[in-house]
Amino acid sequence: MIPFAPPNRGPKVITIDGSEGEGGGQVLRNSVALSLITGQPCRITNIRARREKPGLMRQHMTAIEAACRIGNATCDGLEMRSSEITFTPGTISAGDYHFAVGTAGSTGLVLQTVLMPLIMADASSRLVLEGGTHAMAAPPFDFIERCFLPIINRMGPTVSARLIRHGFFPRGGGRIEVDITPAALRPIDASERGDLINTHGEARIAGLPYDIAQRELRVANRKLDWPDSNMVVRQLPEEHGPGNVLLLEAEFEHVTEIVSGFGKLGVSADQVGKTASQRMAGYLASNAFAGPYLTDQLLLPMALAGRGQFTCVKPSQHSRTAADIIARFLDCPIRFDERPGDSWLVTVGA
Repeated sequence: MIPFAPPNRGPKVITIDGSEGEGGGQVLRNSVALSLITGQPCRITNIRARREKPGLMRQHMTAIEAACRIGNATCDGLEMRSSEITFTPGTISAGDYHFAVGTAGSTGLVLQTVLMPLIMADASSRLVLEGGTHAMAAPPFDFIERCFLPIINRMGPTVSARLIRHGFFPRGGGRIEVDITPAALRPIDASERGDLINTHGEARIAGLPYDIAQRELRVANRKLDWPDSNMVVRQLPEEHGPGNVLLLEAEFEHVTEIVSGFGKLGVSADQVGKTASQRMAGYLASNAFAGPYLTDQLLLPMALAGRGQFTCVKPSQHSRTAADIIARFLDCPIRFDERPGDSWLVTVGA
């Protein structure tokens, strides 16, 4: 049984201009996921038109290929650098699936494409995803495991994820495994994050000098002033690298936020620590439940539940674009209302 009953809107193809709003890969991922769930085909034009490298990249290809497999779907125009696709959904099928990006493209963004459809399936599924696990412009595995999935599990399904091997840019080679037990998504109220329970900073390093991680933590803690015992370096096997990620984690009663920074050529360890700590300090200064990444990812499951609400930091263009895409497929309005305390209230549904 599929817990969500799609609206009866007929076979009309929904056309989406991929250059509008935020104009990135999220337009593709949410459109394809919603097409599978609602049974409505979609055509996406001007894919990533305003990006430095427009059109489909490898990780977008893998995400759409994954959607085709789990949803018995077809996709016209599915090739590298394509600027237009037409996606025709079939029936979502639970199962054991293995998808490899083949580069450091994000495994988490592939998961974002197929997770909600598989939560709507009639049996449990298992995913093995290979590619990048810790790379810029995507939430790292730790965020998915400790920030996002606990909220999904509060809404009814049971989803667990395991990191088998780190995958950094540009090498990739990471591996995660995900188990999904479906259930009807139920609305939740996530307006309050509760008291702060713990803070933790961790700099991971693979195949790079140890002092890079030490400097990142030292600079981050000048801003945050967390206990020194909560700031640790984790040295990974050299063959996992080269790679470096700084993870700053704040655990509250009802939610956990993780802010990440990634080392790369031309960016000093001091800058990585400074940027990440400033972002975490901004979140801590608000009274919001969700940071930017979590805001993006909560909109779709709450819309599929029919309603819900949560507080967030100032909504990004990314989040507003996600809300616009959801509105093309579902009759579920989403409102962003500013409120005191440097936060906004996101109301999903009536």
